[in-house]
Amino acid sequence: MGYTLWEMSGGLRRRDFIGTGLAAAGALTLGRGFWSQALAAPARPGPGPYGALRAPDANGLMLPPGFSSRLLARGNAVVPGTGYPWHVYPDGGATFPAPGGGWVYVSNSESLAASGAGASAMRFRPDGSIDSAYRILSGTNVNCAGGPTPWGTWLSCEEYDLGHVWECDPQGRTSAVLRAAMGAFKHEAACADPRGRQLYMTEDEGSGGLYRFTPARWPDLSDGLLEVAVGAPTATRLGWARVPDPSALTGATRTQAPGMRRFASGEGIWWDEGVVYFTTKGDNVVWAYDTRTQGLDKVYDRAATPTAALRGVDNIVANRAGELYVCEDGGDMEIVLITPDRVLAPFCKLTGPAAVSSEMAGVAFSPDGRRMYFSSQRGLDWGATYEVAGPFATTPRPPAPGGGARPARPRPPLRLSVSVRRGIGLRRLVGQGLELTV
Repeated sequence: MGYTLWEMSGGLRRRDFIGTGLAAAGALTLGRGFWSQALAAPARPGPGPYGALRAPDANGLMLPPGFSSRLLARGNAVVPGTGYPWHVYPDGGATFPAPGGGWVYVSNSESLAASGAGASAMRFRPDGSIDSAYRILSGTNVNCAGGPTPWGTWLSCEEYDLGHVWECDPQGRTSAVLRAAMGAFKHEAACADPRGRQLYMTEDEGSGGLYRFTPARWPDLSDGLLEVAVGAPTATRLGWARVPDPSALTGATRTQAPGMRRFASGEGIWWDEGVVYFTTKGDNVVWAYDTRTQGLDKVYDRAATPTAALRGVDNIVANRAGELYVCEDGGDMEIVLITPDRVLAPFCKLTGPAAVSSEMAGVAFSPDGRRMYFSSQRGLDWGATYEVAGPFATTPRPPAPGGGARPARPRPPLRLSVSVRRGIGLRRLVGQGLELTV
């Protein structure tokens, strides 16, 4: 489409105009309205791609047609077919391929060291049956969420004022390692950006920060630069400032950087194709941060759609088709999906005793994308972990017809193509305008 620039003074030569750059032209002449319309709108309720939820099954789960569930383990009870008692209050989780076939599901325990805490793993055979279960982290406290790394380890995050990140071996072959350089604060979740060779972390604090860690030697996490996002509360672009003392021995990590961007209780976080998705429970927002442009976008904002299904946003994951799955902390005990077209719909709903005074947590997909894992953190007294199998999309779907839907990922920067044959005086510019092709 074409736009007219008219609010200028003096002559403008071609090289001068191009030299000002897109940002300057937009700030001076196109105004904020243009840019807000160009950005994708937050997700809106609509029909889900898998169909409406059916009546609860034997496990109390409401699922779309073609999907089935099984209860894998209960907290404080032995995992069927193994001699290992599953941990209590399961929270964040992820899957990893296992040597010789099959895969491993890792799950945190949001409890205290005295009652287990740390993290456990459940190994599956290639046919999906349970092979074994075992501990991969112990002696830690309030292990909330975390995140997988591209090199096959699990980052378990402690959610208390001086909490740390622990790097764990999902296969259970080596002991977990404390990663003190990644900061001491109320860690919630972490994700790794293999392209930028950086890691991002959320903080579960009412006015917490979004953190970025750059290892000194990728992928060694023993040393590196810890930064926190800075910027105005309504800024659509983030800057970064160094955290002087990641150990927080001289003061709280979160207060060391002036101008820190405050986020209302950071929760789940996930990297996918250059975008960091994260949730903030305090204001019920799902954010998207483009690591290439540093642009910040709202994928979902409950304030804009107060009757939408999703509330109490928590753990988040993207599947192979680019669908986002968001767990509810409380709410209706649902896992809600957001399609790449930004249509929001419940995918599953837990009912009955397992849904009482609990939250959905630890959503993750098997390496082939055909099975989903998650937990009801306090369901059935001490927590319960489930698997859902069915026709999950494993490749991107075609765009929605009609062009009304918008992609979930932030759009790349707009590019303006400008052709100016000679110098332009103010009279000519105001009288005829300057056409820009977007």
